[in-house]
Amino acid sequence: MNETRVEPSGYVRAGAEEVADLLRARRTAVITGAGMSTDSGIPDYRSPGAPKRTPMTWQQFLASEERRRRYWAGAALGWRRFDDVHPNRGHLALAAFEHRGLVAGVATQNVDGLHQRAGSRNVVELHGHLRTVRCLECGAEEDRDALVRRLRREHPAVLECSRSAEGNPDGDAEIPADVLAEFEVPVCLVCGGMLAPNIVMFGQFVRPQDARAAELLVNRADALLVAGSSLAVNTAVRLVHRAHRQGKPIAIVNRGATPCDGLAQFRVDAGVSEVLDGARALLG
Repeated sequence: MNETRVEPSGYVRAGAEEVADLLRARRTAVITGAGMSTDSGIPDYRSPGAPKRTPMTWQQFLASEERRRRYWAGAALGWRRFDDVHPNRGHLALAAFEHRGLVAGVATQNVDGLHQRAGSRNVVELHGHLRTVRCLECGAEEDRDALVRRLRREHPAVLECSRSAEGNPDGDAEIPADVLAEFEVPVCLVCGGMLAPNIVMFGQFVRPQDARAAELLVNRADALLVAGSSLAVNTAVRLVHRAHRQGKPIAIVNRGATPCDGLAQFRVDAGVSEVLDGARALLG
């Protein structure tokens, strides 16, 4: 069994055994972040040492056709990063915990859909998802796979870009200037209006219905587990503080410190998939 140690900050450092004990004793709500999906091959841009990234804001996307051209050209290439990934042991463990009634549901900051693919049923996608895109004028939606196939068919030069250009996923992929110059921004197939990804971009707010669903998830649970989130975004921090105000035990599994460590009953500084899979093995 891992030794449990009390750190100077007052929280307890623990391991998979403590996570298993938490889940065994209480029905738990889970918040997940980018660290949940790193073992699936999706980069975490917030951890120490992560590659620098300057994401496009919602305001930039709306205001500039050049920015939209960059986003959709990047999506046509960078979609490979999401198309090729699969749920990891951590995703599968959370789905198994939910099926056993140990986990009430997951509120995720991720847009990759891996929780659902792993079998989780009660998932609140705080930052949206990549499965579809929507028209800002008529509201029609198009399947993201279908859109990417359309973009690749109409702009085959995108696929000829080197793998090095594909370093970032989805719309953050870097595309050479000569390819961008020939790229046409896609429009809605129904009305010809402006298409946008169904995600919460920087500069946007979480949809009220999603924020409320996450709050209800925390309200109805007996404890809160944070898995793979640096808690650098207020969306997740508010949920942690909500659980704290309600006097519920809080556990954090994350590589590196978070601003909410002082509120945690215990914290595991390790990879999410190994810890959750370890807890799954202990629970039988």
